[in-house]
Amino acid sequence: MDGDGGRLDRPKEPRRSPLPRWDPEAFGRASELIARFLGTGRFIAWMTVFVVAWLAWNTLAPGPLRFDPFPFIFLTLMLSLQASYSAPLILLAQYRQADRDRVNYEQDRARDERSIADTEFLTREIASLRAGLGEVATRDWIRSEFEGLVRELDEGRAEPSRAPSREERDR
Repeated sequence: MDGDGGRLDRPKEPRRSPLPRWDPEAFGRASELIARFLGTGRFIAWMTVFVVAWLAWNTLAPGPLRFDPFPFIFLTLMLSLQASYSAPLILLAQYRQADRDRVNYEQDRARDERSIADTEFLTREIASLRAGLGEVATRDWIRSEFEGLVRELDEGRAEPSRAPSREERDR
C-alpha cells in the first residue's frame, strides 16, 4: 500500500473539515456568562430601556425617521431572535451546572463513605480499648485501694500507740 493510510500502528491524520472548530469548554463558559447576565435585574432593566426607546422612537418620531413602520413587527422579530438564542444558552448553562453538581455529589458521597468507614474503625478501636481497660487498673480502683491501705495503716497505728500497762509488761 502506498503511504501510511493502510497501517494500523499509526493513527490517521485528522481530516480537514469545512466547519469552524471551537473549544467546547470556551463555548460553555461563554454560555454560562450570558445565562448569568440574562438572569439579572440589570438585563431586565436594559431590555426595558431598549424596548421603551424602540417604542418611543417608532411612535413619536416623524414618519420618515421611523425604522419600524408596521405595528412593531421588527421589534417582535428582534425579541423572538433574542429569545431563540437565550433559551438554548440557558439550557446549556443548566446542563453544565447539573454536571458539576453530579460530580460534587459523587465526591461528597465518596467522602461520606470514607467518613463512615473511619468512624466504624474508630468505634471498633474504642471498643477494643474498653475491653482492654477491663484488665487495667482504673483511677477509681486505685483510689479505693489507697483508701483501704490508709485505713489499715490508721488501724495499725492505733493499736501500737496504746502503751501496755505495767501489769501487762510484768506478766
